[in-house]
Amino acid sequence: MSPSVFEASQLPHQNPVGPYTYVPTEWICVLFLVLYSISTIIHLSQAIKFRLWWMLPTATFAGVLEILGWSARLWSSHSPKLLTPYEMQLVGTIIAPTPLVAANFIILGKIINQVGPQYSRLTPKLYTIIFCCFDVICLIVQAFGGASAAHAVSQDTSAAMGANIMLGGIAAQLFAIVVYVTLASEFFLRLKYNSPFRHVEQPRVLEKGQSAVSKNLRVLICAMAFCTLCIFIRSIYRTVELAGGWFGPVITTQHYFDWLDGAMVTLAIYSLNFFHPGMWLNKEGPTGHDLEQADEEEEEAADEEAAA
Repeated sequence: MSPSVFEASQLPHQNPVGPYTYVPTEWICVLFLVLYSISTIIHLSQAIKFRLWWMLPTATFAGVLEILGWSARLWSSHSPKLLTPYEMQLVGTIIAPTPLVAANFIILGKIINQVGPQYSRLTPKLYTIIFCCFDVICLIVQAFGGASAAHAVSQDTSAAMGANIMLGGIAAQLFAIVVYVTLASEFFLRLKYNSPFRHVEQPRVLEKGQSAVSKNLRVLICAMAFCTLCIFIRSIYRTVELAGGWFGPVITTQHYFDWLDGAMVTLAIYSLNFFHPGMWLNKEGPTGHDLEQADEEEEEAADEEAAA
């Protein structure tokens, strides 16, 4: 049985093949590098067009980190024994999906604010504050763990502690996603069966035969569910990968990484390109003005409630 990450004492670069124990395939690295570059440019353009500035430190930043990680893997395809590109891809690909998860948290809060805050256990503002703060903590933990592992590799010392920290960060992110999905499911079930969780001062009033969730919102919700599922699959993979140790059967198999990390995150990030909240959440037009106005009204209502 392969040693667990908690028992690992060997270092990745001690393998004669190189730190990966395989040579990253060049055309695969180029393919993912091109795909992430296109998505990132589109996300940047969409954030500017719709004036959704919070998409810059979330989806756009996730794309930048993936570009960094896959650029390093492309470098490794030519110099597989070098430690610098290995360290870069280790940190980049570990933390890249975290900002993408934050984008889903924010979008859900905006959907709740639009269709009926009374059906949600948390207020839309709390969704953003609680889950995004937890996401930032996970990002910091994963980045610190990746940096620690990379430093240990370069200094010829045990990288097990850094791997343990990364494993903890990814496991915490998995937990956050499960809680997020649970709360989101409860919200949509309460909405479907008209079972409010709490009282709101000015609930949205629907006309006879009108649905609380428009066709646009249903499409966006399905896209968010798909995006979350892809990231969840990827997080399970990385958890199993790190738990198996630096020389386990998962981390030393390139196909697992390409399909369960690269492909899953690609599908997740493109789902928010094709079904961008600026197009599907905003009913009034491409300026994003109504979303900003809704946020301002929500903050004002929360401030008035706190003052009372």
